[in-house]
Order: sequence, then C-alpha cells, then structure tokens
Amino acid sequence: MKAFISIDLEGMPHIVSVEHLAPKRALYDEARKIITKVTLAAIEALHENGFSEVIVADSHGPMINLLIDELPEYVEVVRGYPRPVSMVYGVENCDLAVFLGYHAKAGTARSTFDHTYSGLTIASLVINGIEASEFLLNAWAAGHYDVPVVLVAGEEKLLSDDVAKYAPWVERIILKRSASRYAAISPSLTRIVKELRSGVARAVEKFRNGECKPLKTNYPVEMRVKFFKSSFTDAAELIPGAERIDALTVKFTAKDIIEAYKVFQLMTLAAFAINAITTPR
Repeated sequence: MKAFISIDLEGMPHIVSVEHLAPKRALYDEARKIITKVTLAAIEALHENGFSEVIVADSHGPMINLLIDELPEYVEVVRGYPRPVSMVYGVENCDLAVFLGYHAKAGTARSTFDHTYSGLTIASLVINGIEASEFLLNAWAAGHYDVPVVLVAGEEKLLSDDVAKYAPWVERIILKRSASRYAAISPSLTRIVKELRSGVARAVEKFRNGECKPLKTNYPVEMRVKFFKSSFTDAAELIPGAERIDALTVKFTAKDIIEAYKVFQLMTLAAFAINAITTPR
C-alpha cells in the first residue's frame, strides 16, 4: 500500500509571519522544523497503519521546505517547481492522499495567509461554478485518478468550510485557529503529533471500510481565473483557448481537471513574469 502526502506551509501550526514563509527570511528555519515534525508524525502513523511506501510532495513556495535528512527510508520526496499538477504530482500511483498545512481560499475573513495558489497574482479560481480553495483543486486532481483524500490538517476556516462542505468523510485536524491574517492560536506540537497519529488511524480505518470517496468534478471543466491586476490578465489571455471576460478575469474550458490545473499553473507563471518585468528594481 502506498500513501501520498501533500504539504503546504501557511496552514501549519504557529506559522503567522511573512518571516516564516521563504528562504532567507528570519523565521524560515523555525518553519522548516515545524513542517518537518508535523509531516513526520503523519508519515510514521501511515506506516504504522499498513502503508509500506509514502510519497511526500513538498508544495510550498519553491517547494524545498522539508528537512529531508529526518525522513525514514520508506519515504520518497517530490521537490522543486515547476512540475505538472504542482501540489499533487505523483498522486496517481497511490491508494490514498493526506493534505497537511492547508489554508483557506483567497478572500476568507480573519484567516491566516488566505490565498489561492498565488497570493501575489490570483484573486479567485472558479471551477465549474465553485470558488475553489487549494484543497478543492488538489482533491479534484487526486479524484481524477480515483485517489481519495482521507485526512486534511490545517487552518480551521478551511476545515469548517470547503472540507466539511464538499468532503464530509475526511478526517479533519485543526492545526490553528486564526485571529487575523497574521495571527492565530495553535496547540502545542506535542498535542498536534498525538492528534495527527490518532487521526491518521481513524482515516485509514474509514478508507478500508469504503467510507472515503474520491472527490470528482464534472467534465469538461470550465475554469475562471480572476487576477489582481489587469496586466496579469493581459498575459493570461494570450494562452490559446483563453477568453477574456473582463479586465481581471479569463475563462478557459479544459477537457478535464488535469488539463485545467496545468493551464492554471501556466497562467500563474505568466502573471509572475509580468510582475517581474514591471516591478521597479
């Protein structure tokens, strides 16, 4: 049996400052220790519950956050960016998926680091009429390969909103409760490790009892992407098949969620390029 783990940083416990989020920032080393400890707890719990192999997709920022020398020999790590289907690359070869450190979508009030994929460029992502969080985007991508998400650990607003609404069978572990975009209360890491271990055990039992479903969306996929700047939309509408709806929004119809995901990544990269070109140095 093989398990897949996708890890993000903004929904991890005690991560509240921009100084946590990137290499060369003052608190990045602390953040790396936190994300590694939380991930290791889930890895070990999966292994104890019958999974001989675990793939971990390091999926925040440059996607090189984990302290890899602390991971067991039965773990494979996906690192680096860009890569196809970004945060869930490698999920198609697994039996189930676990998401760690996930956060609420852009525009969520009083939620730490609320954003959807790119806090710099993306105002919203709408898939088949549903405003999508990273949880939904990645769960639909896993569902394309019939892989169910069985546990999500992260920021409370995400868990009580998209996870509870669209995937009520998923085990939910609260890693922090937000007070604002840059403040939250988190349990101790000791407590979180215990809750994750028991949560994984419950999730695996549900999976074996057939209670966990792959999350699906309808095909073809209509995707609408709203940007923060019209210059980002200028770039996105150059992609063949993209249709500009207004100053900030483009629409794209994809054959499935995997194609939609790849086009969305390309739009985001194009927006980053425009930002780099037009930002004074």
